[in-house]
Amino acid sequence: MSNIKIFGSLLFATFLMGCGSSEKPTKNNEKNSAKEITVYTALENEQIPEYLESFKKQYPNIKLNIVRESTGVIVSRILAEKSNPQADVIWGTAATGLLALDDANLLKEYSPKDIEKINPKFKDNTGKDPKWVGNNAWMTAISVNTIEMKKLGLDEPKTFSDLIKPQYKGLISMANPASSGTGFLTVSALIQLFGEEKAWEYMKNLDSNIGVYTHSGSKPAKTAASGEYPIGISYGYPGIKIKNDGAPINVHFPVEGSGWDSEANALINKKDIKDEAKIFLDWAISEDAMKMYAKSYGIVSRDIQVAPPKGFPENPITQLIANDFSWAAANKERILKHWETNFGAKTENK
Repeated sequence: MSNIKIFGSLLFATFLMGCGSSEKPTKNNEKNSAKEITVYTALENEQIPEYLESFKKQYPNIKLNIVRESTGVIVSRILAEKSNPQADVIWGTAATGLLALDDANLLKEYSPKDIEKINPKFKDNTGKDPKWVGNNAWMTAISVNTIEMKKLGLDEPKTFSDLIKPQYKGLISMANPASSGTGFLTVSALIQLFGEEKAWEYMKNLDSNIGVYTHSGSKPAKTAASGEYPIGISYGYPGIKIKNDGAPINVHFPVEGSGWDSEANALINKKDIKDEAKIFLDWAISEDAMKMYAKSYGIVSRDIQVAPPKGFPENPITQLIANDFSWAAANKERILKHWETNFGAKTENK
């Protein structure tokens, strides 16, 4: 998920949409203006308009101001706006990031319509009503340029253990965990899989093979496709999409298991909570929305009887590690500080 400077964000798009009911004239015999909410999201740029087609059809008079940033930037921005919240809802942003906002009392409990149909693995279960609800799971995957590997006479790395082999020195890109939710879910997974001491030793060996750490979770898959860095530690969706579009890459899900997070939604805790914000959150876990998510991801949080896209494992949920979201959120700041101190020097410029 790509990163833009924290205070340099731009509105990705503004969509005029409506609540589906006619409004009565005011005393001045003028129509009430369209309702407006601001949505912060870390979804990929190309996904946003496609997903929102369903909402647009159902609610043509609700105006959505969509602000697109990476998870790390969204969390930092909302914390900075704590005294005067600008967003009404968060949509499709890493659940581990939302836990940090919950700790700061910036999320409001809300049970969207059909919440009982959401797999408990993908929602907050700490209270009567959840503070966040996930749409799907995205997970660590390794994208490899097949042409470049043949030119170099190298086998394709398919596992975490393969990635630290010395023949891949300088050939790998990976997302920086401080700016990318994808980067953090991978680092968190390594620690949970191997234990902290062995994981940091592994990351030291991996760093020897890294050419660059990107600010975007999808960029390593894209640079693998271009051949700039023929191996990219990314997540499933971008690599599979690029491959299905004809790029010369293979996408491998590590046999050790994939780190994962859920693209989640939440209601901002603010003085004036708009009904339209709740309407949006209801829609965000609706069957219509889930069918759109399922075009990109192998796992959605609601059972809609749709096969995963071509390129994902046949039963992708078995690929997920036993991810402790609460532990990851509680230790995130410490983990990132240690990572930045030891490995941050190879991060690309913003």
